[in-house]
Amino acid sequence: MLNRAVLMGRLTVVPELRTTPNGIPVTSFNIAVDRPMTRGAERQTDFIDIVAWRNTAEFVCKYFQKGSPIVIEGRIQVSSYTTREGEKRRRFEVVADNVNFVVGAARNDGGQQNYGYQQAPQAAPAQTRPAAQPGYYQEPVPEASVAFSSGNADDFSEIIGGEDDLPF
Repeated sequence: MLNRAVLMGRLTVVPELRTTPNGIPVTSFNIAVDRPMTRGAERQTDFIDIVAWRNTAEFVCKYFQKGSPIVIEGRIQVSSYTTREGEKRRRFEVVADNVNFVVGAARNDGGQQNYGYQQAPQAAPAQTRPAAQPGYYQEPVPEASVAFSSGNADDFSEIIGGEDDLPF
């Protein structure tokens, strides 16, 4: 069985870091995800509930604001509950395992569309991987992507680059 969700959207609220009684950091927020456009139809948007735990929660709260574009990788979780009126309800949310910045995307006219995310502090210069064996292609570290899935948020640094640096 496979339960993976990958979503790209914009935060609809400022994420706030909370702590469980056991001291575990958590944040819950909502992202707006546009549906694919069809001719003559109005743009439709889905609002997806997201929950992030531990270091991922700290990272989201530190680097993302309302309106920030974000890519979420995680799993769908369903829970059931009963309202005060006795109605049974189901709640769907994505538990974020990994979050990514959205740097930008090429437009149809060849220009660069800026999604307007705020750069993380302490940007690091581009780096390359250790030297490859003779006869093998040494691919540079991609400069246009930034990701965080585990570890300490203070150890994170952003690598800045342009779309021209991507290998595809």
